[in-house]
Amino acid sequence: MYVIKRDGKKEAIKFDKITARIMKMCYGLDPIVSPEAVAMKVIEGIYDGISTMDLDNLAADVASTRAIEHPDYALLASRIAISNLHKETKKSFSEVMTDLYTAKDVKTDEATPLIAQDVYDIICNNKDLLDSTIIYDRDFKFDYLGFRIMADHYLMRIDNQIVERPQQLLMRLAIGIHKTNIPAVIKTYNYLSEGWMMHDITTLNNAGRPNAQLLSSYSLSIDDSSVETIYSTIKSAAQISNGAGELGVNISRVFASEIEEEQNPSLETNGILPMLHVFDETARHTTRMHDKKRNHFSVILEPWHADVEAFLDIKKPYIGSGNAMRNLTNVLWIPDLFMHRVKNNEDWTLFSPKECSELANLYGKEFESAYERFEKMGMGVKTIKAQDLWFKILEAQIETGMPYMMYKDAVNEKSNQKNVGIVKASNYSVNLTLAQADDEIGACSVGAIVLPKFVDSKKEFNFEKLFEVTYQMALNLNQLLDENYYPVESARDYCQKYRPIGISVVGLADTYALMGIAFDSEAAQAINRSIFETIYYSALTASKDEAKINGAYSSFKNSPLAKGLFQFNQWNVTPTERWDWETLKAGIAEHGVRNALLVTVSSTESIAQILGYNENIEPFASNISIKRKTSGEYAVINKYLLKDLIAAGLWDKEMRQQITLNSGSIQAVERIPASLKAIYKTVWEIPQKTMLNLAIDRSAFICQSQAMNVYMENADFSKLTTLHFYAWEKGLKTGMCQLTTKTTVDNLQFSIHRENRVVNTIESEQKVHKNPILTFEHSQSF
Repeated sequence: MYVIKRDGKKEAIKFDKITARIMKMCYGLDPIVSPEAVAMKVIEGIYDGISTMDLDNLAADVASTRAIEHPDYALLASRIAISNLHKETKKSFSEVMTDLYTAKDVKTDEATPLIAQDVYDIICNNKDLLDSTIIYDRDFKFDYLGFRIMADHYLMRIDNQIVERPQQLLMRLAIGIHKTNIPAVIKTYNYLSEGWMMHDITTLNNAGRPNAQLLSSYSLSIDDSSVETIYSTIKSAAQISNGAGELGVNISRVFASEIEEEQNPSLETNGILPMLHVFDETARHTTRMHDKKRNHFSVILEPWHADVEAFLDIKKPYIGSGNAMRNLTNVLWIPDLFMHRVKNNEDWTLFSPKECSELANLYGKEFESAYERFEKMGMGVKTIKAQDLWFKILEAQIETGMPYMMYKDAVNEKSNQKNVGIVKASNYSVNLTLAQADDEIGACSVGAIVLPKFVDSKKEFNFEKLFEVTYQMALNLNQLLDENYYPVESARDYCQKYRPIGISVVGLADTYALMGIAFDSEAAQAINRSIFETIYYSALTASKDEAKINGAYSSFKNSPLAKGLFQFNQWNVTPTERWDWETLKAGIAEHGVRNALLVTVSSTESIAQILGYNENIEPFASNISIKRKTSGEYAVINKYLLKDLIAAGLWDKEMRQQITLNSGSIQAVERIPASLKAIYKTVWEIPQKTMLNLAIDRSAFICQSQAMNVYMENADFSKLTTLHFYAWEKGLKTGMCQLTTKTTVDNLQFSIHRENRVVNTIESEQKVHKNPILTFEHSQSF
């Protein structure tokens, strides 16, 4: 058999040559990695006339399948694949950018530049410096899954052939942010290339392109039920989504479905469902147009809205004409009054915004006063028991994982924008909290700090370096607001007025694993607080320094920060003495800050997978799992656990089988010592209360909110009620994003009581026709 080389020549296939090629890529890897074993498997898949490129891809795929034996196999796979890519692409960054700029449509031969004119001019004017700055060896730091994601979705192509290398993408990203500020370009490139930070996926994908839409997160609201307003909002949503932006839309002021008997007995308003179907199809349509990822919208409703019960069902497959709204996520925007009435088993009145739309623009005591006034005036459409609606919420969550939960009063009471308006919407991941007027569309630039990079060889966390990198990220996100192409002008106006940014994180679980501490330990609590205290302090410092140069954001005056109130003051928390908060407060009082909002915890799944770390602040879901991507299935094993098992002489085929049979858990594996079992608990083995307590601790230093999923075994009404009320009473802004559940054989005892008897309410509603009466005790555990 013959292989066709890159120059077109044929050469006989030789096992020794294949082995030597693979062995060359094994430098520095664990001795357990066997190039001979990989080569033998490659030989089995060879066919006559295979190209050198396809041979390398085959070798990479073979190596990746053995990653379950050791994570260095995934590194070997990425080395082979990246080496292959390097041989197929140009080394010169400027030449590749020229090819992209001069690209033509393969069918029409018309010019279709893939690089913006101003970006290309900057590259041409600085090509020698930029070419010499890039360090291509850093491409080999990506593991195979991360590289495949980049290759499949983010590296640029001409005529469907990848022409860009990962380092060239990162340089393009840095130039797309900082343009002519070449020192900032190089500094940002190095931070990205070395793995200290990563910008949001939308920024990563679009930077440097013509009309580059660099922001991923938008929020808006529909403020009346006119056809003009609704379809204008749908148009804005489509424009944002087509540029790869994700958004949330508050629909609480859209009229409910009801019969207007007094005015016209034959007139029936359609309510929110037909409109939501249009939003759902809009998200699906823009997914096809953009062709990068499936687009989703969050739709947000307050629980006093008369269509709330239908709203809870939009993810179920049997509603309306047949299909669930797969491209929408439903979010409840919950006032404290509703939670009090659930707790006290009181009545709850549903209203139509036709008469009571002002409720959407009120919170706290003002909302409560208006709500009760409307009740006394008899303006309600329907009165139900608050707990009946509560059980319908929980039923929907158990069945579909949604709705997400956000607490309206907590969001607004702790907002640094309370001097300019009310926060009434969030983004798709419900981690942004932007105050908006009726005619405004909120937007925010987002990036993530890669936490595991700050753990040194002594297993200590480098907070000084975290301050330094966060500072640069704040500068980058500020610059993004100025360089972004805004699909809707209202979003541009909003960003120039308030300049919100969102600094998030990747890899908290990896950080704990590298430091050898358990996710539910006191040491983890302390590190968690210190990380977010440092990020908040650094972001505020950078924002203050930016304000010295460019001025404070327009409505800084009379904001909580202008009055000396940091986010931790609004949580009644005292920070540590690590940083000089008093001097910073004085500096802010003198100069202001450039950004109304600074810190968040966003969903970072794609970034995390590219970098080879766990998502944002979540624990490991499993110690052995399969990741399914468009390019195939990849075995993923917890690399930190594996190294610890190898160091302890415990890793062998039997151990791998035991962990696999236990669904990725190590708690029942007798040979593993207790110290490792404590560190490598999965998300199913860490009490959800621990997760909430970590969220509460970091909240004092997060001026926006947190995308926080919930994982629960045997989820039922009791456990969910306990969780939600704990989150609400502790003041969290976002109580829950996606609920993921699984069933175990043993049913647990729960802490919600009916008639003074502990009951397992997993049988409620569906097996009995009456909901249990709930009481609430602070001693409940979950």
